[in-house]
Amino acid sequence: MKNYDMPIFAALIAILLVAPLAIYPVFLMKVLCFALFALAFNLLIGYVGLLSFGHAMFFGFAAYVSAYTVKAWGWPTEIGILAGTGVAAVLGLIAGLIAIRRQGIYFAMVTLALAQMVFFFCLQAKFTGGEDGIQAVPRRPVLGFIDITSDIHFYYLVLAIFAAGFLIIYRTIHSPFGQVLKAIRENEPRAISLGYHVDRYKLLAFVLSATLAGLAGATKAIVFQLASLTDVTWQMSGEVVLMTLVGGMGTVFGPIAGAAVIITMQNYLAGFGEWVLVIQGVIFVITVLLFRRGIVGEIAALATRLTRGRGEAGHIAGNPATTS
Repeated sequence: MKNYDMPIFAALIAILLVAPLAIYPVFLMKVLCFALFALAFNLLIGYVGLLSFGHAMFFGFAAYVSAYTVKAWGWPTEIGILAGTGVAAVLGLIAGLIAIRRQGIYFAMVTLALAQMVFFFCLQAKFTGGEDGIQAVPRRPVLGFIDITSDIHFYYLVLAIFAAGFLIIYRTIHSPFGQVLKAIRENEPRAISLGYHVDRYKLLAFVLSATLAGLAGATKAIVFQLASLTDVTWQMSGEVVLMTLVGGMGTVFGPIAGAAVIITMQNYLAGFGEWVLVIQGVIFVITVLLFRRGIVGEIAALATRLTRGRGEAGHIAGNPATTS
């Protein structure tokens, strides 16, 4: 489906441009923030083969930095978001240097341990507000003239941020750098034998993933005018894993679909209380059993089979000797 990626993306953006006419903008902004978060995570697990159980530390800590700089220091909204994103990049570099030399479950456990350290820091640090978090974060005009106190106006800014993040990831995975990442995922010893500095490529991918996860978290903090411990818990790391697997790991649009499904469930099933987690678990099990490639992965595989079948039928029809 690679040849159709950009037309599909253009159609998606066209739909999202008119979506606020029918759907609550704040809900849409939440979906877009988590879709960007899932896309960033998918870059790491889907194209490098690294399972991180600690991506919430980038998402949540960036949210704290963005909220604090905008509320306490009075920074402009765009500078606050960039500050949160930049801190996430630095945190990603530090965490990557520690974790990147590990593989498999050891890499996952190191990232989880680092994320828990960040969680307890956020719980104890004064600037985070502890269990209360940072509340009532002001929405200041972006660039001095774009009024984001209106949810509709802010929605289109969030959509632009999401589109920019998507295009960065898309360009990355279809660049020579992205091809090396896929080679590392498929056969790391062979990539090493070809002369690639595998750890360097992994680290760059890890930092980019952390940066975009931070961008999603920083934006979300301004959308909801809140940064809380919920954003840095291990459950948040598990949630982004769930979004990616449900949508389709290693696909371009899978994380977007997965985020939309999970956030919609959380929103419309909130009345069930803690049973929402049970329902999510059941859906996850069903997805793993029936849609092993995820929603988008299965659709892409079906489209490939249909295209291949038509091609074979046309080949047979065009060569009568094959039927005689």
